[in-house]
Formats: sequence, C-alpha cells, structure tokens
Amino acid sequence: MPDIFTASDHQTDSPVPELVPVSVLESDPLAGTTTVTTTKTVTTTSDEIAESNEPRCVDDYSEVMRHEEPTKGQFHAFSPKPQNLSFSSQQKNEQILLLLRRHPITQIGWIVIAAVMLAAPLIFGFIPFFDFLLPKYQVAGVIGWYLLTLGFILQSFLTWFFNVNIITDERIIDVDFYNLLHRDVSAAKIDNIEDVTEVTGGTLQSIFDFGSVVIQTAGTQQKLEFEDIPQPAKVTRLLNELILEEEKEKIENRVN
Repeated sequence: MPDIFTASDHQTDSPVPELVPVSVLESDPLAGTTTVTTTKTVTTTSDEIAESNEPRCVDDYSEVMRHEEPTKGQFHAFSPKPQNLSFSSQQKNEQILLLLRRHPITQIGWIVIAAVMLAAPLIFGFIPFFDFLLPKYQVAGVIGWYLLTLGFILQSFLTWFFNVNIITDERIIDVDFYNLLHRDVSAAKIDNIEDVTEVTGGTLQSIFDFGSVVIQTAGTQQKLEFEDIPQPAKVTRLLNELILEEEKEKIENRVN
C-alpha cells in the first residue's frame, strides 16, 4: 500500500543548561576595600529558540478548531486534529489540522453493487443457469465470482480511503488515488490561496451536509478541489481563518 500516512512518534531530548555564577573582584586601593560582585550568566539554549519559533496552537486563532475534539480513528471522513497520524512529506513543526475524505453517503453506490454481486450466486442457485456445466466447473465459477467481487470491494474501499484532502497550518494537500501504482499529489501554501468557494447543491447534499470546496491559488496548481467532503461551510471558514493568520504572521514578522 502507498505510504501516504505514517505513524507519528516525534521526540525531542534537550539538555538542561547549567547557570554558572561568576564572581568579580573589584578593589579600591585608596579606600583599602575590596568588593565582591556576583553575576549570573544567562544562556539561551537551542530549545528556547525553537520554542519561540514554534507555530501558535490552532485553538488560539481558529474558532472552528476550538470547538473540535481530536480524532483518534483513521476511518473518518471528517477528522479534525487527527492523533498519531503523519504523512510522508510532512515538515518539522507542521501540524495536521483537518483530514477529509468523501462523505460516506457517496459510497452507497458501490456498496449496493457489491451486495448484489455477493448475493448473485445464491440467486443463480435457484435458477438452472449453470446446469449445462459440470459440477466442478460450477464450483470454480462461483469461486471466481467471489474473487472478482472481493477485488471490486477492495479497490473501491482503497479509492475512498486514500483519496484524501489534508489541511495543515502551512498548506493544503490534495491526494488523488487511482490505484496502487498511480496517485497524484497536489499542494499549495496557505499564503498562496487567493479565493475559497463553497459549492453545494441538490437535496441530498443539503440533507447530509456535504459538498465541494474550490480553492484558487497563485501557485503552479491554480485550482484545487475538495470534492464531496462533509461540512464544506466549516472547511471554508477554517481556510479563511488560516489565511488571516498567515497575513498576521507576515505583519508581525513571526517565524514558523
């Protein structure tokens, strides 16, 4: 399987700096006195520098994420702040804010087809369809049919599972999975986003609250589309909040 996702186990060990007091002797020959002045040497460690450059927590500036609980499972269509999850091109200190897949209601079609395919040999068992074949060929035909059905189910599930849209605090990523040997990955930085459009229509999308989000960018990939995702209005608000945060970082000269 493609290694889009990997386990996240980042650990950092930093030594604790030792503060060494320094004594300085100052003598006054006229007064005949000696003064001992003690100063403390303050050191700045690399961890403290890194801490000052760490990105702000998303809950500090995002009203959308502030009300979302972290997601523990990996089989959700709407996964805010997923835990123990990373992807192959993830950068240091880059936080995954939201992972999206197509709404489960959009998968009903292939699930129904798979159920019919599973039931087909039972239906044909009551119809003299394979009577002209020898019994051993009838058994081989049923086994071959179930293998074909299993392959169809596996391919359909993997297409849903690996077709993901990822929103981090630095960029957006669109993964289009076609098969085990072919997938397309497109990405754009948050500060390159020029326009975000929510597209919903139809009774089914209104009832189950899913639709598409079209993102216009200034990069090489001028348009990214998150198709049939849950809660598109909430995703649009999150992207707008991230755009505002990026603008504030530029104004305040904050480094991520």
